[in-house]
Amino acid sequence: MHKGSCLCKAVTFEVSGELHPPDACHCSQCRKQSGHYWASTDVPRARLAITGADKLTWFQSSEKVRRGFCSICGSFLFWDPVRRDSLAVAMGAFEQPTGTQLALHIHVADKGDYYELGDGLPQNPH
Repeated sequence: MHKGSCLCKAVTFEVSGELHPPDACHCSQCRKQSGHYWASTDVPRARLAITGADKLTWFQSSEKVRRGFCSICGSFLFWDPVRRDSLAVAMGAFEQPTGTQLALHIHVADKGDYYELGDGLPQNPH
């Protein structure tokens, strides 16, 4: 069981089972919403339990995706694609230890010009 929360703890969550190796998204939307790139892990919906869901606000960032954040403290917690059996959960919101490590970088063609990637992990342009 892996537990996590937003900054103010109005929204908490639990994920049963092991966490999938996370990726770091460098797209402009994730950078603008998080303030940098966003690391998340895909979690099957059936393995995710959310408490305080009434404190979540959902922003429909495209036809295919909505982004969930705490309406009190603003923590960006979830990336929810339409018609998928899983959603992405922010790695920074989990209590440690997570038992996993970053596996790859995605959307690096859109990454910010103010940083370099030098960790040797695979980099997908899209």
